Amino acid sequence: MADTVLAIGAHPDDVELGMGGTIASLVQRGCRVVILDLSDGEPTPNGTPQKRAQETRLASEALGVSERLNAGLPCREIQDSIDARTRVATIIRQVKPSVLFVPHWEDSHPDHVQASALCDAARFYAKFVKTTMAHEPHIVRKTWYYYSIHLRARVDPALLVDISEHVDKKRKALEAYHSQFLANPRNKEVIDRVLLENHYWGAQAYCRAAEPFTARERVRVMNGADLLNM
Repeated sequence: MADTVLAIGAHPDDVELGMGGTIASLVQRGCRVVILDLSDGEPTPNGTPQKRAQETRLASEALGVSERLNAGLPCREIQDSIDARTRVATIIRQVKPSVLFVPHWEDSHPDHVQASALCDAARFYAKFVKTTMAHEPHIVRKTWYYYSIHLRARVDPALLVDISEHVDKKRKALEAYHSQFLANPRNKEVIDRVLLENHYWGAQAYCRAAEPFTARERVRVMNGADLLNM
């Protein structure tokens, strides 16, 4: 059975910005990929809930993702609360991912900071046995943190994922969010800047483009021979 991964973002487009190429790569390799948006991302200057839903559908199609969920939390008010933990943990128990991808914990956007803490807590809640939450308890094997941050910070990732074959898919997915990037003069350079950063990381990894990830726990290689392909 193919591995299932659950990629979580505070808003639609967060996952695509931080790891759209990796998502496309995982889909191509036969993984079951589910994306969970914690909110609908509204309000924004040029968006509406209807526009964002349509854009999210098109972005998912561009990456080959057929399963996408929304936790229904309020944009700009995401909190690491008991209710939110329970809501996300229930989805984790439903999807049963072996690996989680969640936002990095350092950012200037409060929703992103809270989303990261919320996802960590929900991972723990998902394994509860004596609970009113639906579905069977589930233990997630690993959490990876992707960078979709507003800070112009110098990051130090634990690993880089080669997305050389999937840059065009990532661009198409980002361009699907027309109201956020193309229709907003302040954000017109975001897509090019994000892809430029991917090319920078690719240069560090001796490939065309790459996406950075980190982890709170040590990274384990299952087979020493895997080191030969890094």
